[in-house]
Amino acid sequence: MTEKKFNSRRDFLKAGTAAAAGLTLFSNGLTPRVHAGEDNTIKVALVGCGGRGNGAANQALTTKGPTKLVAVADTFEFKCRGAAEMLAETHQDKVDVPRERQFTGFDAYKNAIDAVGPGGVVLLAAPPAFRPIHTKYAVEKGVHIFMEKSFAVDPQGIRSIIESAKKAREKKLNIVTGLMSRHSVRLEEAVRRIQDGAIGDIFTTWVYRVHGSFRLTDKPADRTPLQHQLLNFNCFTWLCGSFILDWMIHNIDVAGWVRGDEQPVSVQGQAGRQVRTDQDNMFDHVALEYRYADGKKMFLQLRQIDKVWNAYGAFVQGTKGTAVIGEGQDVPRIYKGHLLTRENLLWEGNMQEVNKYQFEHDRLFKSVRGEEEYRNEAERGCKAVMTGIIGRIAAESGQEVFLEEQMKSEVPYTPNLESLDLNGDSPLMPDADGTYATSIPRQGVR
Repeated sequence: MTEKKFNSRRDFLKAGTAAAAGLTLFSNGLTPRVHAGEDNTIKVALVGCGGRGNGAANQALTTKGPTKLVAVADTFEFKCRGAAEMLAETHQDKVDVPRERQFTGFDAYKNAIDAVGPGGVVLLAAPPAFRPIHTKYAVEKGVHIFMEKSFAVDPQGIRSIIESAKKAREKKLNIVTGLMSRHSVRLEEAVRRIQDGAIGDIFTTWVYRVHGSFRLTDKPADRTPLQHQLLNFNCFTWLCGSFILDWMIHNIDVAGWVRGDEQPVSVQGQAGRQVRTDQDNMFDHVALEYRYADGKKMFLQLRQIDKVWNAYGAFVQGTKGTAVIGEGQDVPRIYKGHLLTRENLLWEGNMQEVNKYQFEHDRLFKSVRGEEEYRNEAERGCKAVMTGIIGRIAAESGQEVFLEEQMKSEVPYTPNLESLDLNGDSPLMPDADGTYATSIPRQGVR
């Protein structure tokens, strides 16, 4: 069977929607050349069989060199079956996932990781709240990792990921993250130019993700609140960490990248739920002001409301010019001064681009095979995610929030994850009419 090609995870998700719907009805240094099997085939496991996970598996199996998907894991059986069947149709010779290696339940990740064994690769794409637990186990078992964004939803989770990343470094286990903007050829060149002084000293950064709404899927009558939330994790803060972490994280990461991964020291801001009527607990607009140690600022606007002004990208202002870069800006541009006119255009990144989603997997598997240098992006990625976490806390609490204090916080935003029962209660239960309470300034974060 000829392999189908998809340009992004989104393309792959679209291709598999019908099949999944049908199932619902019934630092450096070369790595050692480690692999599973004498034929150099790398065993792969997928944990989290939603659209992001299926797309990541498609890209992993599209890398050069022999790979074999040997296990999938998800909380829901129908998602495991859907992923296994869809990926087998696309990559017939690279998928060997019989029913006995389609693992379900909250502990299913352990079975999937065990199935690939040391030197294999696991794709972690379950809801972000579970990422620290899954990462810790994978590192303990000697397995290389691709982890989708985001990596945690609270400071405790970030500390866990950082600790796992350090242990992975000791074991020379590669970790590549789903912050795919770091794998754009055009953006790499733009950031290099900015860091070389093309716009002078950076003094203000503006990041935007302002566009139409993202909606819940309908809740079937036979699903519990927990089951419903897991299937709509993007719309519940205890699972995804808010739209700031789930949707805005790429441009937060880009804003940190141009500053050499410097983190802000504090943030204040506001958020609200003005027009959103979905039965979830997400705000539909956010505005944040981050402050760096030198007093410089980063401003963030996030909005998911239909039929309003849209903006998508990162705008970096320096003493000599302005850069327009980031997710949502396919062609990065650098201007002299602060008027974004054609006359002021100094450079635009219109060189041939790679598929960022594919390229990050290409890099990971080359590193696993020892063909490229060791790669561990987790600690760097945690800086972006922690920037998002303190932004969420500031928006929902109405307080100025300080990074140093929050890095020590013991307050969990995802309690009792390891004792969840799929047929039991959720950490966030609705009122009698199905309404979920949202965070209120002065009263803390939900």
